[in-house]
Amino acid sequence: MAWQECLRTDPIEILFSSKNNAINYYTKRDLLDEKVTSVNKLWDLPEVEKILRNQQEDGSWQYPSGKDKIRSKENYNQLETYRILMYLVEKYGLNKEHEAIKKAAEFLFKFQTDEGDFRGIYNNQYATTYSPAIMELLIKSGYENDHHIVKGFEWLLSIRQNDGGWTIPFRTVGKNLKDALNDPIPIAPDKSKPSSHLVTGMVLRAFAAHPEYHKSIEVKKASKLLISRFFKADKYPDRKVKEFWERVSYPFWFTDIISALDSLSYLGFNTENPHIQEGLDFLNKRQAKNGLFDLHIVRGSDKDTKYWICLAICRLFKYYYS
Repeated sequence: MAWQECLRTDPIEILFSSKNNAINYYTKRDLLDEKVTSVNKLWDLPEVEKILRNQQEDGSWQYPSGKDKIRSKENYNQLETYRILMYLVEKYGLNKEHEAIKKAAEFLFKFQTDEGDFRGIYNNQYATTYSPAIMELLIKSGYENDHHIVKGFEWLLSIRQNDGGWTIPFRTVGKNLKDALNDPIPIAPDKSKPSSHLVTGMVLRAFAAHPEYHKSIEVKKASKLLISRFFKADKYPDRKVKEFWERVSYPFWFTDIISALDSLSYLGFNTENPHIQEGLDFLNKRQAKNGLFDLHIVRGSDKDTKYWICLAICRLFKYYYS
């Protein structure tokens, strides 16, 4: 049975109707298995050229505004560079063959500490959310064997909770964001506390992207923990209501049902797990008659986000039902 038959409506026609060159390219390559030209053809699209024109000499992109009380200008630029890199890598397939990605990587590597984390977005605190998110994009850009990435994985494995997942460390000791940002010393996690599925899902995206680290026993344990938390409220205030599972974005930012199922597909899970099936059934029920999905989309103003979300879900159905 073709994977399209597992959905309420065949989505291929609606994806092509977007008239988005990148979406059409990935629909042909990833969903229809058609022979296509190199992804490099997307690098010359006008929307990519527009983004690249704003890259700074140091490889960063400037954050449009910010509050000095929260983080420095340089750390705001770290956050903005991560955000822009998401679009370039996930939507247009740029990698380190492109000079702009090399420059962006060198800028981001400057924020890696001797411990191995990328620091600054939470000021002096450990960013167990953004560190692996940055690593994921750099791995997908071709830096999987770079010593910075190896160091980052070593740090992530060292800072796990006892249950096998991850948290934002200052949350485990009852600190709120404002107080933590003003603390000059990074707060170590209380590892006896439960993990956060928000954080665990973001960390697993980095492991899922890596050709070797995704095979580890530690990752398998964390993956099972994430699956067990589907459609539940997080243990910490950042995602305290279960509805956050249904608030989706593309490129993926925080943990939602689509990003989680995506990582788990690369980590070897399948529909024999009832929670995986539950997640796919949820998405199937949200498909509209036109083929798109009725979901709460957050972040960004791209008019084509609903098509990107559809593409991401179709990739899941193709993996899990082929």
